[in-house]
Amino acid sequence: MNERVYRDSSGRALTEYPRPSVAVDTALLTLDGDVGLAVLEVRRNSGKGWGLPGTFLHPGETLALAVDRSLRVKAGVAGLQPRQLHVFDDPRRDDRGWVLSVAHIDVVRADRLASRFAESTRLVSVGSPGRLPYDHADIIALAVEDLRSRYADRPDPDRLLGDEFTMLELRLAHEAVAGKPLQRDWFRRTMEPQLAPTGTVAAGTRGRPAEIFRHSRLPSERR
Repeated sequence: MNERVYRDSSGRALTEYPRPSVAVDTALLTLDGDVGLAVLEVRRNSGKGWGLPGTFLHPGETLALAVDRSLRVKAGVAGLQPRQLHVFDDPRRDDRGWVLSVAHIDVVRADRLASRFAESTRLVSVGSPGRLPYDHADIIALAVEDLRSRYADRPDPDRLLGDEFTMLELRLAHEAVAGKPLQRDWFRRTMEPQLAPTGTVAAGTRGRPAEIFRHSRLPSERR
């Protein structure tokens, strides 16, 4: 029994239309002590230049699986779950042909980006990502914009500092994300109501001991 082939109102089958290739590219952002807000880049397959870790979508593969594969194979990083950021669909974005890129983003601690491919990966400042192929610089810029909007009035939502921290450590992390100094009194008034004091202070600090805070549990996390 022959399967019926779908045809649209003009009588054309789907296979008669030109189709773009689909790629995924991922901006992995972190805080690095040397450069501040940083992005992970990988050496390109040609051996010349750097870019974001990415790959073409294989037949029968989901976007999430393609992202995971690209990070493991090209960056030596596993266990992350980047989320979709934006679809870059300019037909002229890739000189190899018609390629759509589904850009992804993840924000993680730098130690999670430790790679066995030390010679082919690097962390660079988001403000100086170098000469990148295609629209990778635009992907990074959009990822940074997304990150900064999330950090505008929420204390370290991606847990870059871990479970416990002082108010100074929190503010310095937010300043690194923002790329500029933040007013101290405003910062404390905005963030402190969203934190829980641990009842302990940081040891070895000059002057008045600094109180240590942790993230307040969300209502859905409370029993």
